[in-house]
Amino acid sequence: MFWSGCDLRERDLRDVDLRGATLTRIDLRGADLREANLSGADLGFARLDGARLGAAVMLDTRLVSARLTGVDASGALLDGARLDRADMRDAKLVGASLNEASLYQAKAANADLSEARLDGANLERADLSGANLARGSLAGATLTRALLEDADLAGAGLQGARMDDANLSFADLSGADLTRAVLSGARVRGTLFRETRLGNATWTDRRRCRPGSVGRCD
Repeated sequence: MFWSGCDLRERDLRDVDLRGATLTRIDLRGADLREANLSGADLGFARLDGARLGAAVMLDTRLVSARLTGVDASGALLDGARLDRADMRDAKLVGASLNEASLYQAKAANADLSEARLDGANLERADLSGANLARGSLAGATLTRALLEDADLAGAGLQGARMDDANLSFADLSGADLTRAVLSGARVRGTLFRETRLGNATWTDRRRCRPGSVGRCD
């Protein structure tokens, strides 16, 4: 199915099956795609600003350089999706699943990813400033050189995550689990580490934290 460049703004596309479709540069601004199946589809450079994608199935979907500002994709399945350089500012992805997804250089400032699952995801150089990642799961995720200034990571699972050279200034990591995480070169000015588990983590100065370290790298 080839719908590249079509204008489907504000359309009701609930439950539509567009698996494997070519939808590059399509205009879906404000469209209702709740519970749609877009698995394997190519939406590179697509416009989805303000679209509703709640509970949509988007496994391995390609959204490279797509515009998703203000989109509501809460509960959506985006495992393995490609969101490199996508604009996701102010997007809502509460409880969404993005395991093994790639968000390289994605712009996700102020996005709501609370309780989202991002295990093994690539967020290298992503802009997550002011984003809400509270209680999310990011085990084994790559956050190298990511911008997480003022981000809410309270209660997040970051076991084994790579956060080297990330900017965590004024972020809230209270109650988060950073066991075996790598923070070499990370900026932590004003960062909250209240009750944060840091056992066997690599600290900003490359020291290995002792097993059982909580709240600080002992």
